[in-house]
Formats: sequence, C-alpha cells, structure tokens
Amino acid sequence: MLYPVAETAEAALHAARGHAAREREAETLAHGAVAFVTEATGPGFATREAALDAYAGLLDDERPGRIASVPPERRWCALQPVAAPGKGGRTRIVAPVAPIYRDGRRWPVAPPPETRSTLWRLSVSYWKVAGGTAEAAHPPARKLRRDAKARELQAEAVKALSEQPMRPHQPQQALDIGLFERRLPENPSIIVPDE
Repeated sequence: MLYPVAETAEAALHAARGHAAREREAETLAHGAVAFVTEATGPGFATREAALDAYAGLLDDERPGRIASVPPERRWCALQPVAAPGKGGRTRIVAPVAPIYRDGRRWPVAPPPETRSTLWRLSVSYWKVAGGTAEAAHPPARKLRRDAKARELQAEAVKALSEQPMRPHQPQQALDIGLFERRLPENPSIIVPDE
C-alpha cells in the first residue's frame, strides 16, 4: 500500500510530496524524518451517504447504482464515526443510568435515548513529515514552571503547552533504575525488582 507523504492530513489529500510504502522511502521523499499517523480531516457529515458523496473516488462505495472500488495500493482513507460536539464545541457527558431491579432484570429493558448524534469524518493514514519547529516551539512544561517568565504567559501559550505531547526533560539513559528496582549488594551489575 502506498501512503502519501505530507505535512498535514489535508495536504496528504491534495498536495502530497509523493507516495511511499516504507518509512525509508518516505524519508527520502521528505528529505528528513517522518512518522506514520492517522488523522481526521474535513467536516463532519450527518450521514455516511453524504460523506461518501463528498469523498467520491477516495473510498469504497457499496451503494447500489454507485458501486466504486479504490485500488488496493490507494486504500489510505476511511470513514470514522465520531460523536458530535455538544454546546460550546465540547462533547457532552451523559449522566449514568441508575440501575433498576424489575422483572428479574437489573438494568432497564430499553436503553436511554441517545443524546448525542454521530458524525462521519474522513480519516487519512499518511507519512507525516516531522517539522522541528512545532516540537521546539515550547520547552517542556516542567521547565517553564520554574521560570520567572512563566507568569507572563498568555492564555494561548498556556493552552498550547497543555495540548503538546509530554516529552522527557532529557533522554533516558540505557541503565536507568526504576522506582521499584534496586541493585543486588553482592553483585551491583544486576538490577532486580524491589517488590
């Protein structure tokens, strides 16, 4: 299967740098490091049929009268059902149902009415070009916490810090000893579990 090489999922659909089956080929096309990711892109559609119509040619379509098949080497797109966001752009959390004991059953016979609707979004699997700018834009949060300038951060910067992936302060050493490990007194080169 040939996956696109691009910076974003949208670019993978429309302006890919090329297509590669393996990481080494993708790195050659990207002229740098790549990571294999699957990301959602585009708007959410209320029905699966509407999403299939919008992305005709990218997905297999089994509907009568519109049967289409994507070649095996280009099957890097898929439709995924996602929960529709609630008020304020957030997904609403439904309160748990209290159990009832009636007619020998613990739970209600009929499930509670669904309060959230389902949207259909396109997910794209591709080789993402690793750009060093996004990762190096913010230092780790634990380092910033000790900095005097941290109190001057704007709300956007704090949000960006909270959404970035957790990264270690320094690379882990080859023989780091974990929290529940210790060296044997009779042979310090052997590390054993403490508990």
